Amino acid sequence: MSKFQAQIAARDGGRFGAYVAQPQQPNGHAMVLLQEIFGVTGTIRKVADHYAEAGYLVLAPDLFWRLEPEIELSHSREDIQRAMSLLERFDSDRGLDDIQATADHIRGQPGFGGKVIVAGLCMGGRLSYLACTRPGFDAGLAFYGVGIEENLDRAADLACPLMLHFGRQDDYVPPAAQARIAAALASQPRATLHFYEGAGHGFYTRGKPEDMALAHQRSLAFLEQQT
Repeated sequence: MSKFQAQIAARDGGRFGAYVAQPQQPNGHAMVLLQEIFGVTGTIRKVADHYAEAGYLVLAPDLFWRLEPEIELSHSREDIQRAMSLLERFDSDRGLDDIQATADHIRGQPGFGGKVIVAGLCMGGRLSYLACTRPGFDAGLAFYGVGIEENLDRAADLACPLMLHFGRQDDYVPPAAQARIAAALASQPRATLHFYEGAGHGFYTRGKPEDMALAHQRSLAFLEQQT
């Protein structure tokens, strides 16, 4: 049985799946949750479920559907190499179109009239940042987005409020990259940055419990302000 309960029409043809986390007590708003390089894994589904517990309808689209549909990789050495290969072949522009198509799918649901948020981890964090530089989302969350520092020419284009989280000990977004991101966003009133001393890459799902809890608490408070 597929883990993807929703099928979404891509803007350039074809359809792709999305994991759906339904809230028991809906707050009327929704989130498009963007995967790490390992696919829509159990970790991503757990994050989706966590936000659903806070009242959000959450869809996590299968961004690698054009390469290897429904792929779910581990953190083994072999799988990391495979994930990096997928990342190299991934077309970010098409991915951004798929992210917007997911938001369009949500807004097309009968009776939906709330805000739509985009959130992402690792690769998804970069894509969340980029999605927020386009019209279409009401707010964004980016957790340790790898490669944001290579897209700082888009910082002035932020179209909605965005909260970014980084661990100070992140090997994939090192201190120099974090400093560049902070400098580029310093004059951007829509951007809020948080840094976590001693935290490494992936801390939001596999870090110290206190860092995970603080990042989640800050994110929920931020989203409540935007919705």
